[in-house]
Order: sequence, then structure tokens, then C-alpha cells
Amino acid sequence: MTLTEQIDLPGTSIFLTDTPAVRNLTRPYIVGTAVATPPQVAQDDLWEFFRDHFAANPLAEKVWASSGIVSRHYAVDPRKEPTTEWTTGERMRRYLTEALPLGRQAAADALTSAGLTPADLGLFAVVSCTGYVTPGLDILLSHELGMPANMRRVIIGHMGCHAAVPGLGTVSEYVAVHGKPALLLCVELSSLHAQPKSPTLHAGNPTIEDFEQIVAHSLFADGAAAVVVAPDQQPASAVASQLEIVDVMASTDSSVSDYMGWLVTDHGFRMRLSPQVPEVLERHVTDLVTTLLSTHGHTIDDVDGWAIHPGGARILRAVADQLQLSEEATAPSYDILREYGNCSSATVLIILQRLLRTREIRPGKVVVALGFGPGLTLFAALLKAH
Repeated sequence: MTLTEQIDLPGTSIFLTDTPAVRNLTRPYIVGTAVATPPQVAQDDLWEFFRDHFAANPLAEKVWASSGIVSRHYAVDPRKEPTTEWTTGERMRRYLTEALPLGRQAAADALTSAGLTPADLGLFAVVSCTGYVTPGLDILLSHELGMPANMRRVIIGHMGCHAAVPGLGTVSEYVAVHGKPALLLCVELSSLHAQPKSPTLHAGNPTIEDFEQIVAHSLFADGAAAVVVAPDQQPASAVASQLEIVDVMASTDSSVSDYMGWLVTDHGFRMRLSPQVPEVLERHVTDLVTTLLSTHGHTIDDVDGWAIHPGGARILRAVADQLQLSEEATAPSYDILREYGNCSSATVLIILQRLLRTREIRPGKVVVALGFGPGLTLFAALLKAH
């Protein structure tokens, strides 16, 4: 007889039949992490180029000086190549050239840190919002790395900076149901989308759109990050400290969906980024985090680590103020902002790796990962130490 019952999986409640896979649901754990980056560039050196690009606008200089960033990683350096004038087609061709080696390194290193091989995987999920290519990175990298031909693959595209968090939900649900390891890879190349000079800015009549570009160009950077998620039967990993992915939740305020966007133009992707984004996050972040924690019997006092996406210094301050977090709690996010800038979807995973390598997450305590992106959407993941 087939019995249908409701099963609670990370991030969702679904109805499944009483199959062997469902009867033997496993807990999904992060067992490996890795980060790969292109060459490092000093923020001050980039400003030397963008000073002229932004017509030496005093506000632009102030934005760059207050970014909280000391260095970033750029696969394509506008000081060396005329990237601001490239067509979208030229940028997409370069995306493939740069994304493959970065993705390959992050994926391979994450598997090594987990003590697993590509043949062990059941799912490969790739996250990116900064480039498109078909066949996709999921197919190209799975072939290069020797992943099984019958392995499941999925691309999570165009979700922006928060995409790693629903990515964690996707791979954890697969692991919980199928009992096989999964690999999540985020690859972002924001440097490909340096925009042409603005006629209005150079004419001395800057627009709101001009200031959005100033902020975006002061923040975004390149990088890849990967995590391996495996069922609880896998051996413990010293690197990952065995964090269970307990749940993923989201909150979307569609009334301000125009506050953040990633617009495809003839000259790459153009960021739309309202200065009011921090105010929206202030309205929603406390409810999202407290709901996520209380659903699983926790409070903020149980949180031993925070991986908060640094969309910018203002966003970090707004979130920290609303959640009443200490400087120590937000230090990993500020550290990654200072050293890497905003690497879009990869950033949360980069922070998570730093957190796992520098902080003790006590047994029974939790980590909260937060990402923010288009929608306007907040995503949160609850990870628990065992």
C-alpha cells in the first residue's frame, strides 16, 4: 500500500509518497567549501581609472572613499582593456573564458576539502547572474571534472546577490530526499559590466541613474565560491565543521521591486540600485530572522555566527542595527567586504567559509546566512552545528 504524508524539508513543506527515498530522509550537511578569485586590485588603483570615468564628480569620490573596500578581484581590468565600450556579445564571450577556470578551481577544491570525488555527486547546481552561455557552466564543468553523465544539473540564474541562499535550499532538499552529495557553485564576473561614460554626468547634469552606477561600480567584484552538501552518513570534515542546513526562508516586498534590478543592455548588464534599499531591509529583516529562528526553537542568543551579505557598508549597518548585533558578530561580513568587495551571489559563501575557519560554532548553536537581492527579496538560511 502507498501512503502519502507531509514531509518537512529545508525551506518547504511538500507531499511525497512513502517510497524508500522518503522513508530514509537524511540530514544535509555542509562538508566542504572553497573560494577562487581572479587577480586582486586595490580600490584606490581602480579609483584612478573611475575618477575620469565619472568626470571627477565629488560625490563619486565620497562614495568610493566610504565604500569600506580596500581591495577587490577583477578578471577584466578596465585600466588595461576597453571593457566599458564592449558590446554585450563581447562580454558574454569573455564570460565563458573567465568563468570556466574560476568555476573549475572552486568546484574541485570544494570536493577535495570534503574528501569526495566528482563521481560521488548526485546534483550539480550552478548560480550566476553575470553571464550566459549555452551549453552552460553546469554541462561544461561537469564534463571537465568527470562528473557522472546521469547526474542532475541545474542553473540558478539572474537572481542576483541573494541567489546562494535559495541555492543552498535546492541542494539541501536534493540531499535530504536522495541521500547523495550535491555541489553548489556560484560564479560571478561583475567586472564584465563596466558601463560606458555617462553623457549627462560629463555634461555636469548627473541623474539618479548616474549615481546608481557610481555606487555599483564602487562595490562589485569577481569571484567564485562552492560548497559540498552531503547526507549525514558522510565522514566528518575538519574544514566545514559539519553544519546542517536546517531551513531556508524568504521575504519579498514586491511594492518596491523597482529598487533593485539587473538590466540587459547593448553594453552589458546595467545595475539599478536605489539608495532606499537599506530602509526596506530595516523593515523586514527582523521579522524574517526571528521567524526562521523561532520556527526551529531558537532565538538570536543561539546564533554563534552571522554570514550577512555585504551589499554595501550602509546595508551592513542597517541590518546590524535592526538585529542589535555586535561588531564581533558582523566582523566576518565587514572583513570580506574590505578584502573582496561585493561578489554578488558568491559573497555569502565566501563569508561562510571565513566564518567556519575563524569561529567556533558550538554544538547545538546556529549560523544565520542572509542575502538580499532583486524582488526586493531577503533570503535567510539556518545552519546548525552538531
